[in-house]
Amino acid sequence: MKKDIDSSSLAEVVDRILDKGIVIDAYVRVSLVGIELLAIDARVVIASVNTWLRYAAAVGLTELHHEF
Repeated sequence: MKKDIDSSSLAEVVDRILDKGIVIDAYVRVSLVGIELLAIDARVVIASVNTWLRYAAAVGLTELHHEF
């Protein structure tokens, strides 16, 4: 019976994450004596396609940018 409750809880957590989504935005900079050696800009999004499309539209990621 305990296993059924655990798997049900896990399913609810996964469903909630896909429904609401999670965004992890990180910026890391490594400098030595004032000289920037490494910069990493990362954005990780875990969501359903529908949630991602709503998020992307809200932050302007769905617009195509052409640089010629």
